[in-house]
Amino acid sequence: MPLPNNTGENADAPTDVPRLEKLESPSGSPPQNVSLSHLMELQNCVSNLILAHEIVVNDDFRLKSSSPPKDSLEGRVTEMVHRAFWDILREQLESSPPNYRQAVPLLREVKTMLTALLLPAHVRLRAQLDQVLDLELIQQEVEHGALDLLGLAAFVTSTMAVLCAPVRDPEIRALRLLTDPVDLFREVLRVLELMKKDMVNFTLLSLRPHLVQQAVPYERAKFQQLLLKQPESLDHTVAWLQRAAKDQQAALSGQSGSDPGGPGGWGVVSPSAVLNRAYMGLLRWDPQDQRYPETVLMDKARLDALGQKVDMLALQAAVLLLTSAQCGGAVVSLPGFVGKLKQTIAALLEGSQARESDLKGALQGLGEQMVVQVDPALVSLGGPPLSQQGQDALRGQISDLWRTSNPIRTIIGERVQGFLQAALEASPARRAPNPPAVLGPLGPELEELGTRFSRLVHFNRSVFGPHYAPVLRKLLLPPGGEETGEVGR
Repeated sequence: MPLPNNTGENADAPTDVPRLEKLESPSGSPPQNVSLSHLMELQNCVSNLILAHEIVVNDDFRLKSSSPPKDSLEGRVTEMVHRAFWDILREQLESSPPNYRQAVPLLREVKTMLTALLLPAHVRLRAQLDQVLDLELIQQEVEHGALDLLGLAAFVTSTMAVLCAPVRDPEIRALRLLTDPVDLFREVLRVLELMKKDMVNFTLLSLRPHLVQQAVPYERAKFQQLLLKQPESLDHTVAWLQRAAKDQQAALSGQSGSDPGGPGGWGVVSPSAVLNRAYMGLLRWDPQDQRYPETVLMDKARLDALGQKVDMLALQAAVLLLTSAQCGGAVVSLPGFVGKLKQTIAALLEGSQARESDLKGALQGLGEQMVVQVDPALVSLGGPPLSQQGQDALRGQISDLWRTSNPIRTIIGERVQGFLQAALEASPARRAPNPPAVLGPLGPELEELGTRFSRLVHFNRSVFGPHYAPVLRKLLLPPGGEETGEVGR
């Protein structure tokens, strides 16, 4: 990846990217006296950045209900307040004559929520809403004892049926079966909240292509605002890149036998190779290490999940390899047999990576299950089932995969890492290679994993490339490189 140089020769550089000489890791301690308004402004900036990033990166992003857990203090207090409101409303409506003191504000809230769901094209519906839910008229009907609350509820329900998404049709039908006004309006408010979220999510889905186009400059500008307010916000990123550059140089020196500290030692290191190594390191990040790079923090949960998926695929491939080696390739070639094995392995290993003891137990059970599934396959091919010695060997080999130093697990893990590395290095002109033969049975899963990982990485590089450039330039350029603006590839 060629590194941009904005030190003066590039007059067309975007204005939302700071000059490179200001992007180095700042020195000194953060300010000690921070005003409340500064903290609130910082939090607002971070919240907007995270929300925009989630909308763009997460294809399944949806706004969800934010109700507190029922067993929490907030949940219990909320439930008590709501119950008190509806109990008072019921008491007022059942009094003689009925008291509509709380019913009128409730109708006002319902009208407000319905109005918020209307589109500009809903001219006639808006007029009907203003006519039927005319609050001044409703107040006059209350004073004269002529308010038809159930009639208004029927109009509200019919209007909701027109505005709701098809997924809400069953709930609208359930509303029409309610005859108690308190229960009816309580459900009306609940369904209106769901309809509001449906509309917001539909709007986000519609705007997402436009948001994706604007995401890179927007996130870059927002992060620059954070840097201005919190200058030390690149410290961990700098350390992350420094570690990757050191590891990359050591790897190259080991291949060529040259001295890392020799003349031009850093000049042969490609910035793209350093960045790719840095991103690959995120898949094996030590959970105890709190120095996670700031520029990748918004994707930490996604990258952690991908790292766990990498480990799981390596285990699955190792089990398939051991089973094939013990039972012969003919068994693996049986139609549908590998698919059945993959389902069994994935099911038994699911959730077992958190603790070493769980993984041990899962692999022991998996060894037993492999023996159970392999024997009928061998018999169907006209051969004898596995001997007792073969069964014991297969169980033992699979059970031993719990050790991270297990040679089979290590080799398979390196193959998976190599495939992901190749996926990062791919480009429109350079297609990613197919998975190696030993990973062939897991080809679709690996390709999906590589695609997800590459998307995250390429988007991150597009946004934060100008922030990585000065750090890499300082680490990799030979003496005099900054003056000439030449950057090694």
